[in-house]
Amino acid sequence: MARIESKERVSRSSLAALGAGSATPEVLWLKRLRRSALGRFEALGLPTTRDEEWRQTNVAALDDIAFTRPEVAALSRADLDRMPAAAGLGGPRAVVVNGRFDASLSDLEHLPSGVRLESLSRALRSRPEVLEPILGRVAPFENRAFAALNTAAFEDGTVVSIAPRTIVETPIEVLHVTLAAGLSPAIHPRTLVVAGDNSQALVVETYLSFDDELHLTNAVTEVVVGENAVLDHARVQWENGRAYHFGAVQARQARASRYTNHNIAFGAALARNDVGSVLEGEGAEATLNGLYMATGRQHVDNHTILDHAAPHCPSRELYKGILSGHAHVVFNGRIIVRPGAQKTDAKQSNNSLLLSNDALIHTRPQLEIYADDVKCTHGATIGHLDDDALFYLRTRGIDPTEARALLIRGFVGDVLERIAHAPLRARLAERVVAATAPGSATGGDA
Repeated sequence: MARIESKERVSRSSLAALGAGSATPEVLWLKRLRRSALGRFEALGLPTTRDEEWRQTNVAALDDIAFTRPEVAALSRADLDRMPAAAGLGGPRAVVVNGRFDASLSDLEHLPSGVRLESLSRALRSRPEVLEPILGRVAPFENRAFAALNTAAFEDGTVVSIAPRTIVETPIEVLHVTLAAGLSPAIHPRTLVVAGDNSQALVVETYLSFDDELHLTNAVTEVVVGENAVLDHARVQWENGRAYHFGAVQARQARASRYTNHNIAFGAALARNDVGSVLEGEGAEATLNGLYMATGRQHVDNHTILDHAAPHCPSRELYKGILSGHAHVVFNGRIIVRPGAQKTDAKQSNNSLLLSNDALIHTRPQLEIYADDVKCTHGATIGHLDDDALFYLRTRGIDPTEARALLIRGFVGDVLERIAHAPLRARLAERVVAATAPGSATGGDA
């Protein structure tokens, strides 16, 4: 039976107070990092709509919530079994409950050779010198309030280490589960993924709510991709309709590496995702794929940055989404080409489908080019379902609501098809099918 053993309630506007204390073992460099991050959060404060990067996303409601620091939350394997989205994908898995690594729920017995999957707090005790060049160095927090808060406040998380020349056949999972129990916890999980030179792996992060209670997830994932390494990274946000979710993923790529990020947003009342990669080594390649489905009064904000810092680096980006009801979506995608990053080949596209006259999207693809021998394109489309296509399906005897659902599924299909792992792709497709079925909020009348 799921339960929370104790709690600590703090006063209004107290996210900084929550960030001031952590049970994580402190080495000197980490103490300094935390102090610096907390200072930046206190100086920045929560973003407002006066900030350029937050003009369409209002987080003022956070000031009125008395968030708590989560204490020990006990889940059983039977509890996880009752959550279909928590079913394993057949490989090693770390389970993080309320921001803390839970070894009893994790599947670590048969780790592939060359793979290390462990608690961040344990890694900080056993090998802090290995984490020092990564933790807080890959994901910047100087101008990002929520990343600064996570750096100051995280208590635990997960470290995924893939040794050089290791090819991992099964996905490596990091499952985050929040048990709120009416206590409005603020969770700050931290994930580090290090893919050694010439390695190849798929890492899947999933964020779920165990109950329907309000909570805040403020997650940061730092990714290092070594030379000639190939890393697929799927991040699935599937929390309840009362949750606030702030997620940052930042990758750093070495020469001839390939990094693919799949950013899937299905849940939360308000979700903000910052996803980016710095292509530091010549010949590095990055791909960002995104899928968002928003209904009711959900708000989804995706900000992406592909930073080309070396020559001969291609990148591709495709974000697609479906909006219904009074949903509000923001897409802000930047491609930066630094001086000297010649022969850059970058393409970016954002396509959104509006199923309601009350749904709203702000899309802003951007190019910042400081080199003269490049090939870069970007674009965005916003539209409704094609009446001619609907008419064609109806002439073939297909019910109008089913025809509508078929077109919606076809619209998002090319994003899902980019996920190579078949069981994960099937799980996400099932969610899309359920959401677009006749009579659902998306598939039915909006």
